[in-house]
Amino acid sequence: MARYTGPVCRLCRREGMKLFLKGDRCYTDQCAINKRNYAPGQHGQSRKKVTEYGMQLREKQKVRRFYGISESQMVKYFIMADKMRGITGENLLKILELRLDNVVYRMGFASSRAEARQLVTHGHFLVNGSKVDIPSVILSVGDVVEIKERTRGSEKIKSLVENHNGNTVKWINVDIDQLKGSIVAEPTREDIDIPVEEHLIVELYSK
Repeated sequence: MARYTGPVCRLCRREGMKLFLKGDRCYTDQCAINKRNYAPGQHGQSRKKVTEYGMQLREKQKVRRFYGISESQMVKYFIMADKMRGITGENLLKILELRLDNVVYRMGFASSRAEARQLVTHGHFLVNGSKVDIPSVILSVGDVVEIKERTRGSEKIKSLVENHNGNTVKWINVDIDQLKGSIVAEPTREDIDIPVEEHLIVELYSK
């Protein structure tokens, strides 16, 4: 399935909640949810009966849109999570959190996951000293992510540093002066602030 390239605010409206896909705009009155808090389309405001399958599908789509991944990637991550020890749903979210683009976003080096994905794709980050331009790379405890030396003087990076609030997740340690961060622990379910019922996704894929 190809990546969605349409207006991302429609995705938030379809899920009925903010997915924070446009960075700072999501925190302003310009957010589409504040203006039209109903699903897009001709029948967006009509009431619909939600089936069990529909609930499971919506949770899966919500997670896909939060992290900006395709259906094939979602299936691959679910298979990985199902083979790991522990709770499959929590394993799935842990894998998604450890994607390079999400880690860059969590470190505060991008205003949204989409922007983080673009910066990674353009080769602006090093992982353990080597350039990595694949956003889907899964990182591990001990990995160090830093902004390339040549990129540090850009206006975009300077703006991110100036506006960095230092409030990163506890499983990542960020040194804003050195423009780098390291993963100090694996994320737990309590660390992941995505409002999703992951057990519904497990039920959907287990059918």
